[in-house]
Amino acid sequence: MGKNFVLAFAIALLSCVFVQAQSNEQLTFFAGSTNVHLSSDFNNALGSLGVRAGDVFPGRLRRGTASFPITDGTINADDLKGEIIHSGGLSLRAGTTTVKLRSFIIEISDSGIVLTGHVSVNGNTVGRIPLFDLTLPPATSSLFSLQRVRLSNVAVTLRPEAAAALNSVFNVTAFTPGFSIGTASVNGFAYNN
Repeated sequence: MGKNFVLAFAIALLSCVFVQAQSNEQLTFFAGSTNVHLSSDFNNALGSLGVRAGDVFPGRLRRGTASFPITDGTINADDLKGEIIHSGGLSLRAGTTTVKLRSFIIEISDSGIVLTGHVSVNGNTVGRIPLFDLTLPPATSSLFSLQRVRLSNVAVTLRPEAAAALNSVFNVTAFTPGFSIGTASVNGFAYNN
């Protein structure tokens, strides 16, 4: 995902804007959610390793779908660079080890779309690390209206940094970069400012 991908993403979004935006305007998010339907590969991998997934409030994990409220964030109207901020998260537990991934931020830049998260192990802070790459489906249309951002069928795959951290914490080698985590949808509400 390079500059061409981000440019195509921006053109697809801006082609659906119903009101002409000034180049210095931003969209500011105030509500909504991002939902991730976890892949069977990911669930099977966790099961085979004895790792149990749970939610971190106010995030929810129900019937294989994780949901995280959108609380804040801004995106530039002209180039769509910016971020979408979430609350809640996921927990991964095996034996006496608990990893919590929370406070997710979707970051959109020239180099692509990455989801970062705050990571802790057994209550000790590791820090904010890149967790997942997000990839839009090839045919993306009707993504954007004046005050609502809707994305669907967004592929979520494991970042190298997250794979290395999980392998180290759980003392395994099963987590690999590019591993399919699932498919995400974003339904956000924003206003122009």
